[in-house]
Amino acid sequence: MADVVSVTGFILSSMPVGDYDRRVVILSRELGKIAAFAKGARRPNSHLIGVTRPFIFGTFEVYRGRDSYTIQKANVTNYFEELVSDLDGVLYGYYFAELAEYYGRVNLLYVAFKALVNKSLPNELVRYIYEIRLIAVNGECPDFFSCAGCGSEKELQLYSYKENGMYCVECAASSGDGIVLQSSTLYTLQYIITAPLTKLFNFVVKADVLNELKKVVNRIEFITFDKHFKSKEML
Repeated sequence: MADVVSVTGFILSSMPVGDYDRRVVILSRELGKIAAFAKGARRPNSHLIGVTRPFIFGTFEVYRGRDSYTIQKANVTNYFEELVSDLDGVLYGYYFAELAEYYGRVNLLYVAFKALVNKSLPNELVRYIYEIRLIAVNGECPDFFSCAGCGSEKELQLYSYKENGMYCVECAASSGDGIVLQSSTLYTLQYIITAPLTKLFNFVVKADVLNELKKVVNRIEFITFDKHFKSKEML
């Protein structure tokens, strides 16, 4: 048998194979995204029966075959039971997982899932925070700290749809179409980009700020994403 390695990560998807097996996709810290088979996981007495569904986070002992891995043992850290029992939460979870599969960011996915099960945080806000931070980590987020026209860091006011960046009051007139952001919205965007993961999902915003975040995020995604996310349609 090949050497067994231990990986920590999320099960992004799971599907039945044959009579008793399952094939799962794991996004791991150590190996990135891998496909793995859980042999006999659908048998009633299998030790893998409860640890091979989507949204499970834990440590998996796997060994490599020709085209995929095989799970030998699993130690679950979080089942996210609160999430899987909530339809809206499940839809957001699948979208988050699909984004994570695209970007390969398991740590951010974990804290985002923790935020989803926090009922004091609106799912919509969690989504925008997650999307912006993913794009920022990948180096594709616009500069929300200085003017795209003159470089000034003061009196930033307008997010330009055309230029995908911020403009100060003086340069805004020449920037084309866009949206004038409240100072609290701009601060929120700056915070999302720079905050440590442990503090990323520790705030709420008013409805008008959330609406401005939505407009900015939608534009950034239109420019940035080159993939169609099926789970986003369900949202």
